[in-house]
Amino acid sequence: MCVVESLKALIEQLISDRTLITATLSQLRNKGEASYTKVQIKPVELKGKLHHQFAYYIGAKVEHRNIPVELAAEELTLLLRETFRQGLICTVEADYQILVSKKYKVSILTKSPSKQEVPDLAHNRRKRYVLEDGQPVPFLVELGIMNAEGKVLAKKYDKFRQINRFLEMVEDVLADLPTGRPLTIVDFGCGKSYLTFALYHYLAVREKRELNIVGLDLKADVIEHCAQLAARLGYDKLHFLVGDIAEYNELEQVDMVVTLHACDTATDAALEKAVRWGASVILSVPCCQHELFNQIESDVLSPLLSHGILKERFSALATDAIRAKLLDLMGYRSQLLEFIDMEHTPKNILIRAVKSAGGDNASKWREYSAFRDFLGAKPYLERVCADLLPTEISVQG
Repeated sequence: MCVVESLKALIEQLISDRTLITATLSQLRNKGEASYTKVQIKPVELKGKLHHQFAYYIGAKVEHRNIPVELAAEELTLLLRETFRQGLICTVEADYQILVSKKYKVSILTKSPSKQEVPDLAHNRRKRYVLEDGQPVPFLVELGIMNAEGKVLAKKYDKFRQINRFLEMVEDVLADLPTGRPLTIVDFGCGKSYLTFALYHYLAVREKRELNIVGLDLKADVIEHCAQLAARLGYDKLHFLVGDIAEYNELEQVDMVVTLHACDTATDAALEKAVRWGASVILSVPCCQHELFNQIESDVLSPLLSHGILKERFSALATDAIRAKLLDLMGYRSQLLEFIDMEHTPKNILIRAVKSAGGDNASKWREYSAFRDFLGAKPYLERVCADLLPTEISVQG
């Protein structure tokens, strides 16, 4: 996505989420082109409906236009792209400094939100985070995301939002986890374990669930650091081990499997483990995906596949589509969700799968196999899970 399109997407998102507090546009691109020198925008409620009031400053006068919410993003984007060279957009989550060069190059700078009063509108209330800024959370303080008073550090605000986004996804499937007994959770490739600690805090501390969580990673120094932090926090049911996904066989049943940024078929190895354990919930954010890139062949798609960057992105998307459909065939209900904003990392798709009663497997298989064969793919996950696919389905050799 180009930067100009990123600006448009950002403004549309802020308007859609109804988190905008104020916006100020200044520094005319061409003096004398417009009669006004500055525009300020704020949300207002008129006759029970949300609008955005655009205040155009013309000398000592101010003219107001109340624009319906569905048209506000277009107007704000147009003003920034064509009339002004600078904008400051303040929201409940962050402040955005927009700079537009003479050659229309757009820069977007993000910082923690300024202390502005949120308008008291029924349609514009502050976004509710699972973990709130201003309320100290021990693991976030220890990890350097919050200070001792609970204020999120400006440089860590993106990580804070990522953690909350992850917990929102967990919150959505809380009802799908078993009750009446301790939960067992495995986090493959846990790394520095920001999300592992968040998961423990949410389930054990907030939700008062009995559980055991195992974080697994190949880096011994990272695992040692995480184990020491868990001990300091008193998280006695959170354990960290050095190990490989494919070789981990210490448990017979697991209720939730988390795998973040496992490379290539390591993600598939984790998915296989999860299905064989009968996990109720699977949360997976794949990383690099090379398998299909090296397999895919299609004359029809040659205009796309002849460009390496396009082939790489297409292969990644197709790989995740294959994974999701195979999970559906093995008794799950899968979704592909945006994990974090694209501006932070292109690895932003999360596969969320919840164990379900199944459905029309014959139809699902026809859809899947037609897609697989069209691409010339031989997916690792299909091969290693051949015995887990429904018996009425003939699996390729």
